[in-house]
Amino acid sequence: MRTSLVVCCTFLVPGIACAADAVDYNRDIKPLLARRCVECHGPDKQKSGLRLDTAAAALRGGNSGLAVSPKKGDDSRLIRAVTGAKGIKPMPPTGDRLSEKEVALLRAWIDAGAPAPSSEEASRPKADPRKHWAFRAPIRPEPPGVKAEDWVRNPIDRFILARLEKEQIAPSAEADRVTLIRRVSLDLTGLPPSPREVDEFVADQGAEAYERLVERLLASPHYGERWGRHWLDLARYADSNGFNIDAPRSIWRYRDWVIDALNRDLPFDQFTIEQLAGDLVPKATLEQRIATGFHRNTLLNQEGGIDEEQFRVENVVDRVNTTGSVFLGLTVGCAQCHDHKFDPVSQREYYQLFAFFNNCDEPTLELPTQKQIIQRKEVRAKIDALEKKLRELDPWTPERVAEWEGKLTTDAKAMLPTSIQDILLLAPNSRDAVQQQTLTAAFRKAEQVTHVAATLGDPSDLHQLGQLCVLTERHALENRIADRRKQLPAITTTLVLQECKTPRTTHIHLAGDFLRKGAEVGADVPSVMHGLSNKETPNRLDLAKWLVDAKNPLTARVTMNRFWQHYFGLGLVETENDFGVQGTPPSHPEMLDWLATEFIARGWSMKAMHRMIVTSATYRQASRIRPELASVDPRNRLLARQNRIRLEAEVVRDAALTASGLLTRKVGGPSVFPPQPAGVYSFTQIDRNWKAVTGPDRYRRGMYTHFWRSAPHPGLTVFDAPESTTTCTRRNRSNTPLQALTLLNDEAYMEFARGLADQVLTVKCASDDARLVWAFRLCVAREPTERERQTLRKVLDRQGDCERRDAWTTVGRVLLNLDEFITRE
Repeated sequence: MRTSLVVCCTFLVPGIACAADAVDYNRDIKPLLARRCVECHGPDKQKSGLRLDTAAAALRGGNSGLAVSPKKGDDSRLIRAVTGAKGIKPMPPTGDRLSEKEVALLRAWIDAGAPAPSSEEASRPKADPRKHWAFRAPIRPEPPGVKAEDWVRNPIDRFILARLEKEQIAPSAEADRVTLIRRVSLDLTGLPPSPREVDEFVADQGAEAYERLVERLLASPHYGERWGRHWLDLARYADSNGFNIDAPRSIWRYRDWVIDALNRDLPFDQFTIEQLAGDLVPKATLEQRIATGFHRNTLLNQEGGIDEEQFRVENVVDRVNTTGSVFLGLTVGCAQCHDHKFDPVSQREYYQLFAFFNNCDEPTLELPTQKQIIQRKEVRAKIDALEKKLRELDPWTPERVAEWEGKLTTDAKAMLPTSIQDILLLAPNSRDAVQQQTLTAAFRKAEQVTHVAATLGDPSDLHQLGQLCVLTERHALENRIADRRKQLPAITTTLVLQECKTPRTTHIHLAGDFLRKGAEVGADVPSVMHGLSNKETPNRLDLAKWLVDAKNPLTARVTMNRFWQHYFGLGLVETENDFGVQGTPPSHPEMLDWLATEFIARGWSMKAMHRMIVTSATYRQASRIRPELASVDPRNRLLARQNRIRLEAEVVRDAALTASGLLTRKVGGPSVFPPQPAGVYSFTQIDRNWKAVTGPDRYRRGMYTHFWRSAPHPGLTVFDAPESTTTCTRRNRSNTPLQALTLLNDEAYMEFARGLADQVLTVKCASDDARLVWAFRLCVAREPTERERQTLRKVLDRQGDCERRDAWTTVGRVLLNLDEFITRE
C-alpha cells in the first residue's frame, strides 16, 4: 500500500518524476513541444526565428538569442517564456499555459544538458517553398518544334510560336522597315533615326540589312546611355542627398562608369561584382572603386540632432533590400521585422545578408588629375604658411567655434548670411571640409566685429591702437588666403564603399528596431539556395560572386526578364520585382529558363542577349491591334504582335532634341541644368539656385539633367520618372493632360519647336508641302498620309499674319505633341 502511494505522489507532485526517473527526450520532451509549441515554432512557421520540432533547432535558438541554455534551466529563455517571467512575452500567447508538471519536465531536461538522439530528423513543411519554380536552378530546355518554320529567325521564336500554335493563333506580319528602324533605334540608343538613316536602311535590300543596323546601334556610344539609364533606375541614382535639406552630391562619375561598362560590354557577372565589391577585388583599380557607387546612392540625412547610427543602419537596410530586388527579384525587405510571410527567407537570414554590408565605410573618393595634384600641393603650402601667421595673430580652436555656435540665438542666426544659416542646419558631423572652413571664417568675422567695437574708444589708448594694427594685419592675411584658395583646383569627387578596418558585430534587430538587439549573426546567404564557396570569413566579394554563380537560380532569370520587359512592356514574369511564391508565374517558363542559361553560356554578354532579342521575328512583328485577339489574349501576353510603348521621360526630351537638331551628343560628364518653370522650389526647405545653363550643355540628353530628390525636374516627373529614393524595377506609364500641356507650352519644348522650325526653313525644299513632309519625318520617321499633310497645311496657313519662323514654330509644337511622337510603335 505504501509503495503504491509513493508512485502516485511521484506523478502528482511537480519535480518528483524528474528526480526519480531521468527525463527522456523522445518520450517526454518531443511530444510536449509538438503538442504545445510546434504550431508556431515548427517546420511551417517559425515565429521569431525559433524552431522547436527538433532538439538541434531548439538549441540553435531564435532571433532573440538562445532559447535553451544546457544545464541552466532557470536561466533559459524557453523556461522564462513558459513561466511568464518579467520582460519576456509569455508563451504560448493564446490558450492554456503550460502546467507545472510540463514546465518541470522542460526544466529537468535542460538541467540535464538537453540530451537528445543525434539521428533526429526534422519534418518537412507541408507546402515546401523550396520547390517553388524560381528557387530551382534553370534546366536548359530544347527549343520546341513548330509548324511554321519559315517564320522562325532564332530560338526565341520557337518558344513564342509553339505557344501561339497551341492556341491556334497566327503571329503578326513583320513591321514595315521605317517602323523597324525607329523602334530598334529608340530601344537600343534612346534616339530616333534621322531621315537620312531611314532612307539608307529602306534602300538597303541586302539579306543582312537589319542585322547590320543592329550592330551599328550596339556599337554606338549612345547604347551605353540608353541602357545605363535603365540601370540607374535600379541603382536609385540622383544628384542630391534626399530628406529635407537634400544637399547636392557629386557621384556622376559612377553614372559614367555604368555608361562605359555597358558600351564595352563588360560581362554582367563582372558588372555585378565590381558594383557590389569593386574595392575588394585583388589589386582594385580606380575604376573598380568608382563602381561601388552603386550602393552609395542611398539617402543621407544631414539634419541637426539626428541619431547618426540610426541612419547608417537605414542605409545598410536599403542596400540589402536593393540587392534582393535587383539581383534576386525577391522582396527580402519583408524579412526585416519578421520572417517572410510567404518566401523562405527568415529574419535571421535577412540579418545575415545585412552583415555583408554592415562592415562598410562610406568615404568620398577624390579623382584629381596629375596636374591638379601638383597645383593643389603648391597652393596648399602657401595657404598653410599664411594660416600659420594668422593663428599667431588670432588663436582659435574648433572648441571655440563650437562654443560660439552653441550660443547663437535665433535672432543672431537670422542676421547671418544665408549660406552660413544653411550650414548651421546641418549636423556638425555631416559637414564637409569646405563647410567647416566657411563656418570658421564666420566665427572669425564675428570675433573681428567685437574687436572693431573695442577700437571705437579713445584713439590715444595704446592697447586699442594695438588691436587696430592686429585687425589690419589679420584682414590683409585673410584676403591673401582667400585669393590663394581661389587658386585651388576644383577636383572631382565621387562616393564609394570601402570595407571597415575593424569589422562590426551584427545582431538581429527585433521587430526591425536597431535598438533592440537580438542574437548575433554572421554573414551568410538564404539556405533556400546554394551556399557560399567561402563559408569561413565571407565578405561582399563572396556575396557578389554568389549572386552571379551559375548555380544561382535567380540572377540570370531576373536580369533576362528585365531585358524582356524593356522590349515588350512587360516581363515574362509580370511581377518583375517578385519572383517569390506570391509573384505571377512566367508566361513562357521554358523560354525564360532558356534565356537564363543562354545568358550564362554566352559569358554573361549583355549585348549578345540584346542582339538575340531584337533580331527575333517576335520582336520584329507589327504592333497593330488585332480585334480577333481581344477575347483570346487581351493583354498580348502570348505576343502575337509587338506592343506600343510610351517613351520614358528622358527619351521624350531626347527625341525632341533630335528632331529639333539641337541635341548635344557628348557622352558623360557632370549633370546639367536645363530650363525649368519658375517656382519649382517654393515648397522646399532650402531654396535652390537653379540657373539655366546656356551653350551646348543646355541641350544634353535627359539622363544628364541634375536630379534633386526633393524637387525633381518637372519635365521628368510629368512623364513618370522615378523619385530615386528606392530602387525602381519598372516605371509607370501614365497618360495625363499635363503631359500635353508640357509639350505645348514648356519653355524647353517651345525652344525645341523653334529649333525644328529652323531646321525646316534651312533645308532645300521645293515647296512648303515638301517642308511639311520633311518636318513630319524628322519627328516620326515616316511620311505623313495625305490627310495628315492637309491638316498640317491648314495649321500653317492659319499663321499667315505671323513671321515665317513663328508660323513653322507652331507647326513644330503640333508635331512634338503627337501621340506617335512620344510612342515607340
